[in-house]
Amino acid sequence: MKSPLKNKWILITGASSGFGAAAARAFGAAGAKLLLGARRVDRLKKVAAESRKAGAAAAHFHALDVSKTASVEEFMAWARQKIRNPQSAVRNLHVLINNAGGAHGVDTIAEGKDADWEAMLQSNVLGVLRVTRAALPLLPRDAGATIINIGSIAGRTAYEGGSVYCAAKAGELQITRTLRHELFGTGIRVSAVDPGQAETEFSLVRFKGDAVRAKKLYEGTNPLLAEDIAEIMVWVASRPAHVNIDEMIVKPVDQAAVGKVYRRMKKEK
Repeated sequence: MKSPLKNKWILITGASSGFGAAAARAFGAAGAKLLLGARRVDRLKKVAAESRKAGAAAAHFHALDVSKTASVEEFMAWARQKIRNPQSAVRNLHVLINNAGGAHGVDTIAEGKDADWEAMLQSNVLGVLRVTRAALPLLPRDAGATIINIGSIAGRTAYEGGSVYCAAKAGELQITRTLRHELFGTGIRVSAVDPGQAETEFSLVRFKGDAVRAKKLYEGTNPLLAEDIAEIMVWVASRPAHVNIDEMIVKPVDQAAVGKVYRRMKKEK
């Protein structure tokens, strides 16, 4: 059966690794056309090649720093040129995935650093706003177009050391809910996908390159993989045009809640 995403344009931010890179490969396997953005262009080149190998009808990439308005505007001007159809005034972007974001540090509020706080708010909140604002004119009305914002269960539950990240992801969730009100009647669907514990580069970035500490976080557990979330994104975007998946929380079986994770002893299989 033909994929409903075949030859559809999909824009993914933060596509150089983790959920974004996995999403590029998954949407590529569905025959979509990809617009990939991230700061690490060398990584994007590799992801684009992997996506084409998976079956993407096209995979283009361009530098994107969602924390800078000028970078977002430059990226979107490039995207418009890629999807422009001289024969039609039809808006051609079918899916926008706001994935760029991340956490920086686990300091308490008393010990927090402005640079870390600002980076988290810029990418997870202001970045989502900037990209969405710039992309909205490209999304068709009444055609099943979809915005998927990748959040976190941290946006729903606070924990020690997560103050600004939790606040940023809660803010992203409220942006998603607000968009659903503001786009009511346009046919544009707005979804939140909020993962729990997932083994990606997320913890390596959060722990500022401390690979040992990042690896220890997942010891004895069976966490989500980037591919698990990518598969869900494709499913959300593939629903019939009248169906919207409002919000989805996705956790591994080993995680009952934030801070409650089952860890197997080494002797367990």
